[in-house]
Amino acid sequence: MEKIIKKLFGGLDLTWPKLITAAVAAGVFTAAMAIIPAFQYTSFSTITTSFEVWILIGILIIMNSRSNLDSALKCFVFFLISQPLIYLLQVPFSWMGWRLFGYYKYWLIWTILCLPMGYIGYWMKKDKWWGYLILFPMILLTAYSYSRYLASFIFYMPKYILICIFCVCAMVFYPVFIFRDEKTRRYGAVIGLSAAVVLTVLGFMNPPVYSTELMGSNEEHPFDDTYKASLADEKYGDVEIIYMKNVEDYMLHAELRKAGKTVLTIEAPDGGKREFDLVIEYDTYEVTPRE
Repeated sequence: MEKIIKKLFGGLDLTWPKLITAAVAAGVFTAAMAIIPAFQYTSFSTITTSFEVWILIGILIIMNSRSNLDSALKCFVFFLISQPLIYLLQVPFSWMGWRLFGYYKYWLIWTILCLPMGYIGYWMKKDKWWGYLILFPMILLTAYSYSRYLASFIFYMPKYILICIFCVCAMVFYPVFIFRDEKTRRYGAVIGLSAAVVLTVLGFMNPPVYSTELMGSNEEHPFDDTYKASLADEKYGDVEIIYMKNVEDYMLHAELRKAGKTVLTIEAPDGGKREFDLVIEYDTYEVTPRE
């Protein structure tokens, strides 16, 4: 394992043809994760929206470059190829069509920033203590991703466990794999592990709650504050009927704590019940009357 680590973090012959091939492969893989429905709301789809995996790729490019300029150019070219390719491959499958490239502006800015980041990042290879200061912003970005996906893991458990493990390992082991100085490796690992522990505790102390209105009273399904609402399994959250002054009507309010499928029941004062299938996601839901 140690030989593999050393090979990846400084022992690869990263030629331009290999870099371009890797960029195309990364673009194709990421587009597939965005297109294939089975990967939605999983660890594999996270590469389409956040930095953590791309940070690893950037570090590997830097560590296997031959100079500051070589590092800057290779980081820039890799992302200049991979990122637009991701959107290009999605165009035929997206309802947005070519408008999907509107999201590329954000990634284009980061692609341009790869030039100074790749140039400065190469100095990590000097194996000085201040090299960790260069790495630290990448640790912070990974920590931010971890806090996001820990919340997703708590909501979707056991989904997103792989990306959570990846982020924690990255925060702890990047300094161990990049540097040879024992103090830098030790202190860097302790900082990463401490951050992971704090974020984990905070995440479980403040679990995510999806607060929303599932439906409003209407002619087909009327209700008011004399009705009662409940979920078949309370682990998914709580529901209640409330009057909303801004719409001047009764709404079925929900505080949802877990993704999944359950049955929503609305009970009338006379004991009559109507049931609905409720599908819960992190930021959306679907309510369907049961036959």
